[in-house]
Formats: sequence, C-alpha cells, structure tokens
Amino acid sequence: MTRDKAVVGVFGGSFNPVHSGHMMLASYIAQFGNVDTVAMMLSPCNPLKSDKVMASDTDRFNMLKLACDESGLVLADDTELSMPRPSYTIDTLNRLQELNPEVKYKLIIGSDNWKIFPKWRASEEILDRFGVIVYPRRDYPIHDITDPRVEIIDAPMIDISSTFIRDGIAKGKDMNYFLTGEVYKYICQHHLYQSES
Repeated sequence: MTRDKAVVGVFGGSFNPVHSGHMMLASYIAQFGNVDTVAMMLSPCNPLKSDKVMASDTDRFNMLKLACDESGLVLADDTELSMPRPSYTIDTLNRLQELNPEVKYKLIIGSDNWKIFPKWRASEEILDRFGVIVYPRRDYPIHDITDPRVEIIDAPMIDISSTFIRDGIAKGKDMNYFLTGEVYKYICQHHLYQSES
C-alpha cells in the first residue's frame, strides 16, 4: 500500500547529550514503525533554568547532527530553536506542517509521557491532526491504550539516560560505548560535561 504523503515521526528532546539509546530508538521507529523517517527535534535551553550541565543549543545540535549523519532515516531538526519560547508541541507540529505541507507528521513519545498526555496543551488536536506513536518506558505499561489515533510500537527498552552519561563524564569515566564515536569525540574536544572541581 502506497502512502499519499511521506510520514515523518517527530521525536523531541533536549538531547543533552544525544546517546546511543536515543539513536537506537529513533532508528527502530524509522525502520519498523509506520513512518518513512524520524526527525529528532532539539528542544531549546530553558532560559529560566541555570543548569550548568546543560550544553548550549549549538553544542547539542552539533552533536545531534553528528549522530544523525550516520543514518539516512534519522534526521536532526532545529526548527524549535527559532520558535518563540516556551514552545509547545502543538506549535512545533503546526510549524513543521506549514513548512512542509506535503508531509504527514506524527508525534513520538514514551509511555511515561502518554500517561500525562491529556494535560499537554492541545492534546486532542495533536491526536486528531497528527496522531501519536508511543514507545515503551519501564514501569509505564502501554497495553491499555485503545485510542485508534495512537500507534503502539514495541521498541526495545534501553535504560541509558543523558544524566548517566553526564555523570560518567564528570567522574572521568570512559563513556565511549554509550555514545556514537563522533559525538564522544565532540564532547572530549569541547570539554563538555566535565567536572568543574
């Protein structure tokens, strides 16, 4: 069955830094989900937070691009960085649709976010106009989702977090196998996430 439009899954996050778990999930959805590609949407830094371990928008996008450059199906997207802040998911999806009317977008979220999804701004509009792909997160079962606007994807659960990566780097651990080679090289070259002590 051929599609009328290319379908792009939108997978958002701060990606601070993007790690192998993110990339494996995005790759799995791009290859085994009902999408043609996955756009990894970088969320901007929150200017109200003085989080010293948050790398700059530029560094995070550079790392995301390095990671995605190794795949033809997973793409780095910086659309949110040029939008008014705070940016809401519905605004991002609407902006993407305006920029690319020939594409159908679907939102990708974890089952932890699905649990609170009714509290999101314009959650029903997101479901009606775009649809949602939900992947499993530990301790958040998804077998009870029956909404036809939602696609459940049985992606492998990879328990790696950006916090774990940052903590490991700050402690001087070798985190090479938890990140793509180019991203790890970038972190080392730019001295990101290193302990200030």
